[in-house]
Amino acid sequence: MSPALQTRLPPALRSRLLPALAAVATVAAGLTVRAVTGGWFAKYAGDALYTVLVYALIVLVLPRIPPVRAAIGALAFSWAVEFAQLTPVPAALSEASVLARLVLGSTFGAADLAAYAAGAALAATAHTLVRRDPSRRSGRRPAVSFRDHA
Repeated sequence: MSPALQTRLPPALRSRLLPALAAVATVAAGLTVRAVTGGWFAKYAGDALYTVLVYALIVLVLPRIPPVRAAIGALAFSWAVEFAQLTPVPAALSEASVLARLVLGSTFGAADLAAYAAGAALAATAHTLVRRDPSRRSGRRPAVSFRDHA
């Protein structure tokens, strides 16, 4: 983000801009993976990206949350949705609504749990890298650091 843009945006908006962009990019990545690939890769990449999206939404709402806590929250939510698929409720809702099918799925798959864990780990790693203060490497202090609004 340019320094001029950083100074024009209110702090509350600045701290939410990157997670909002990450959420949009994650949805675009998920749609792209589904459109250009297939089979097991599309399925499990989609599952991982689902958790990345949940992670981005958590950080959007709670911008100061540490990466590990956001990852645990995203993973817990994703696993809760997956385990809910052991009941007939998500399948019934998925039949009634495309949105419910996208959010809740319909059938349980144990391998999905590993894909969600991979997505949470990927998101936490990216978040940790973005939160790092670039002035530590260069020896100078930027006008506004990522830490100021993370």
